[in-house]
Amino acid sequence: MTLHHTPRRRTVRRLRAASAGMAAGLLVTGLLAAPAVQAQSGADATATPGAPIGTAARTVGDASYAPGACPKTPEPIEELEGARCGTLTVPENRARPDGRKIKLGVAIVPAVSATPKPDPIVWLAGGPGDDAVGEAKMAISGGLNRDRDVILMSQRGTYSAEPNVLCPGIDAFNARAVGLVSGAPSTERLHVEATKACRDRLAAKGIDLAAYNDTESAADYEDLRAALGLKQWNLYGISYGTHLALVYMRLHPDGLRSVALDGILPPAISGSAATWSSARQGFDGVFKACADQPACNKRYPNLSATFDKLVRDLEAKPVTTTVTVPGSDKPVKVVLDGGTLVNWMTSATHVAPQVPLAIDELANGKPQRIAQQYAGGKLSPAAMGRVAHGLVYGVFCSEWTPYETEEQALEGGREAFPTYPRSVQEQAPQLTYLRPDCDVWDVPPADPSIRDATRSDIPTLALSGSFDAQTGADNGPYVARTLPNATVVTVPYEPHVVFATSKCAQQIAVSFFDTPDAADTECLKGLKAPGFETGKPGSTG
Repeated sequence: MTLHHTPRRRTVRRLRAASAGMAAGLLVTGLLAAPAVQAQSGADATATPGAPIGTAARTVGDASYAPGACPKTPEPIEELEGARCGTLTVPENRARPDGRKIKLGVAIVPAVSATPKPDPIVWLAGGPGDDAVGEAKMAISGGLNRDRDVILMSQRGTYSAEPNVLCPGIDAFNARAVGLVSGAPSTERLHVEATKACRDRLAAKGIDLAAYNDTESAADYEDLRAALGLKQWNLYGISYGTHLALVYMRLHPDGLRSVALDGILPPAISGSAATWSSARQGFDGVFKACADQPACNKRYPNLSATFDKLVRDLEAKPVTTTVTVPGSDKPVKVVLDGGTLVNWMTSATHVAPQVPLAIDELANGKPQRIAQQYAGGKLSPAAMGRVAHGLVYGVFCSEWTPYETEEQALEGGREAFPTYPRSVQEQAPQLTYLRPDCDVWDVPPADPSIRDATRSDIPTLALSGSFDAQTGADNGPYVARTLPNATVVTVPYEPHVVFATSKCAQQIAVSFFDTPDAADTECLKGLKAPGFETGKPGSTG
């Protein structure tokens, strides 16, 4: 389909270096039991005119919404106090509407304004596999509920959904694997065994694993809109949530007023090759920012070359060290090889001011800082039993791997990092063992249309960070090619998901929902690069 419109796209860039990324989600947090709202009697009750959204039970087609207790979260979340909550019940597989039903938790945070706009904002979480309800603090602290209610729904299979498709065995192995060589065949075999064990456990419960994907999830959200009696709403998607948002825009456009994408993951190109491209952009963004600062450049000359050499050296001869991680005094063995270093760097762009010093320490025989950061992430309570790996593989194994060959994935690594060893190039950052994992997950490929570019006139804000090594900043202009009413904004010196870290990004987002055709980007003019940490050569800071 061709759009016959003159593009009104505006691209805002404040940093000459490209930046990058791919789909790493922000883990869920929080637990709340806000006072339950009593459901109106009758499955087809409708809200009283002017009544708050989510206070009436309603059935529309095969879906039904009922007010009730708030979804469970791992820890209390203050921002959910006073939320109006309930449950959406939908078919697990819409091809079998009379089959199994699933329940998705809903939390509606009221607008601060006494006269909220009629079109709320829906928060689409990252991952895949994160629970949107657990991301309430991020959504609300950024001011999204100033003039509009904010709706958070647990995507199918996530933490508070019934059933969930969590895989705590995979999380436990990932924690154990910090002491293993990531590129070793034995490590891959053990990871695949953990993946298969979870798959077998979920399948034995009767869960239809092929139904956990973007097409069904987009239909879930559309059903929620209808069940809440809303003519239109707005979307704010982060990381993987942008992947889902773009599918939603293509399949169910009529109920969308505007869409904001933050840390963009286009379904049309998602896979290992794009992940490598994103890593290159994000790494280069950090390295260039250091080179542009005289003190950092003098202290850490040729930082990019130093890092590349470390990847090669560690892949040839891994380094083993012992560290303690926050919250525990128990020593943890950590093995750093080339692939592990690349995965560390992909996440370390979130703490960019520490990166040059950490790399310098490693180059001078002191791996403890990097080892502690890497192990700390894997062993954190937030990494245990919260991610719905069944949704991760439902998306990746039906929508990604069937449409990217092994050679294409490898070529992405070669193009982005030609000096890396082949063994590193074969395992894209954050997608380690993806193909063998998908072999045992064994779900059918999605319809090829899942890879279609989204073509839409819906006003869209495409936000990226120039340090994003997970979903590259180039993804903004990429999706905007077929979104003529898109505003493309790259926020300098920010990592993946700029709404979480940048007040400027929050201001831009809020202004966009006010006036989708004229987002206010003036705050970009005052942004400055962070000061990078320095120390004595080879010091531990």
